[in-house]
Formats: sequence, C-alpha cells, structure tokens
Amino acid sequence: MPRYRPHVAARPSWRCRVCGAAWPCSPARLALLGEYREDRTALLFYLGTMLGEAMSDLATLHDGVTPPDLTARIVTWARAR
Repeated sequence: MPRYRPHVAARPSWRCRVCGAAWPCSPARLALLGEYREDRTALLFYLGTMLGEAMSDLATLHDGVTPPDLTARIVTWARAR
C-alpha cells in the first residue's frame, strides 16, 4: 500500500512537493479544508500567513514582482460560501 505524502509547498517556488502544481494544489486544499473544518477563520488566518511568506519568497525570485493571482490562489478559494 502506498504511503501518503502531504501536499506541502516547496519554498521558495511555492509549487507542491508531491505533484508540482501551484500550491495549494487540489489535494492540499482538500486536506486543509478537512483539517480546519471546524474553524474556517483559523484556516483563513493560516492561509494569510502563508500568503505573506509566498509574497516575500516569490518577490525575491522574480525581481520584486509577485504573481498577480497569488491572493486568489492562496487565500480566496477558502472563503466561506
């Protein structure tokens, strides 16, 4: 039986260590929703912290410019519906 590997960000690229997709990839999003299912506010706080770190890392990689869709990619998907 294959061992589960968590879909976490590889820094400083912010690509998934397992599947190579932009983090948070679909499996990471599902795992985060499950982990924080009782506290959406804590999830958004965590993702906001990750956004700040990603902005810093990616700006360093790209001459001070961060991807324009970074907030939507890391935080907006988790808002309450």
